[in-house]
Amino acid sequence: MDILASLAHGFSVALTPTNLVYCFIGVFIGTLVGVLPGIGPISAMSLLLPVTLSGTPESGIIMMAGIYYGSMYGGSTTSILVNIPGEATSVVTCLDGHAMAKQGRAGPALGIAALGSFMAGTTAIIGLMIFAPVLATFAVAFGPAEYFSLMVLGLVILTFLTQGSMTKSLLMASAGIVFGLIGLDSITAQPRMTFGRMELYDGIGLVPVVMGLFGVAEVLNNVEQTVQRTIATARIRNLLPSEEDWRRSIEPIRRGTALGFFLGIIPGGGAVISSFASYALEKRIAKSPERFGKGAIEGVAGPEAANNAAAGGAFIPLLTLGIPPNVVMALLLGAFIIHNVQPGPLLMTQNPNVFWGVIASMYIGNVMLLILNLPLIGMWVQVLRVPYKVLFPMIILFTIIGVYASSSNTFDLTVMMVFGVLGYLTRKLGYEAAPFVLAFVLGPLLENNLRKALIISQGELSTFVMRPISAACLALAVVLLVLPLVPLLRQKREKVALEHES
Repeated sequence: MDILASLAHGFSVALTPTNLVYCFIGVFIGTLVGVLPGIGPISAMSLLLPVTLSGTPESGIIMMAGIYYGSMYGGSTTSILVNIPGEATSVVTCLDGHAMAKQGRAGPALGIAALGSFMAGTTAIIGLMIFAPVLATFAVAFGPAEYFSLMVLGLVILTFLTQGSMTKSLLMASAGIVFGLIGLDSITAQPRMTFGRMELYDGIGLVPVVMGLFGVAEVLNNVEQTVQRTIATARIRNLLPSEEDWRRSIEPIRRGTALGFFLGIIPGGGAVISSFASYALEKRIAKSPERFGKGAIEGVAGPEAANNAAAGGAFIPLLTLGIPPNVVMALLLGAFIIHNVQPGPLLMTQNPNVFWGVIASMYIGNVMLLILNLPLIGMWVQVLRVPYKVLFPMIILFTIIGVYASSSNTFDLTVMMVFGVLGYLTRKLGYEAAPFVLAFVLGPLLENNLRKALIISQGELSTFVMRPISAACLALAVVLLVLPLVPLLRQKREKVALEHES
């Protein structure tokens, strides 16, 4: 009953006119960036982070969350109609979704993607509502040693699952920690790595960093690529799946929801891995696996359910432990910190408006997304026709306005441009930006908990291995660091994709 009463309070927060508007803006933009190839939720959330500063913490977090789970819906539209994944989580949807479109069944493919996403997203919210308070109660027992070890494990898992070289991922994570520590020491108040520049005493801002790495760098990376878009011109009919379509899809949706929710909770898991895992599972257990890749509706239903469930599950470690499981949640953590709200086990008691308001808004947002993605499908098809030569300059302009508006400091514009060029160069050299951003956000928290743990233990490093939870996290981190040394496991790991915008 306490959960229902708290949820009712959450709806009273989410249903205020201001928060409803922010929720709609979030899911609308999320759908838009999902539809448009080459942007993705990370870029969009980076660009819109300054916009949230003008409102309350509840409205800002509600909008940022809406962009994330909204992009899971929109990505399927591009995959099915154009055979270009609008978002990385929809890569698998191209295989059978576009094949269905070529067979004249784009309507059922779009319908099952939207309805499956709605069912999975709603189920994930229920799971979030049930499991988050339980985990938060357990997390109250966490001390600085446990938090430090858990953050180390999260960073290692993310680098372990990064596509390509793990060495490069660890280097990027290390660089992120170093850049995150620029500024005044949190305990001694001594300046570190500021080089005499007063602008660096407060550290490097998250907004210009992420806008440079994911906004400017994304544009620079895309302008040199030529993408041919052949949009399905046939009239889209019968958006509601038939009885036979539902019979084939209902079990994949259930399995994809359960799998995606579980993988979303695990640090480093996320929606991309969930969609690939769901597709592989459905193909493995299918009676006729040869149908996959040729228009099997199960190949659309399962992955779309999985990536939406993973988006909901990812909120659990962020809201209850204050630990972002992936780079998108790291941006959300940054938004929390900017609004002076600390996510973690005390969030429900100290800021119930934020915690339950965000959860309630996700119910509302899923209904909005269902309306946006079925009746308005024709509008999204027209959006796909926007030429990149118009779109990309607008993104650059928006990044400049957003960074300057967030701080009124021209130095931040320089930071954004520098990180934009660095982001572009690191991509060309095969370095992922995601470990850098996650480490950049976690770096100060990592250092703070390390030093607190050492102060409490009077400098005894053994405190990290004497406490069971801390020791277990560190042991698992060591195992993951050693595993790539085995050649066979290294080959398998390099096939796993990290969650990032396409």
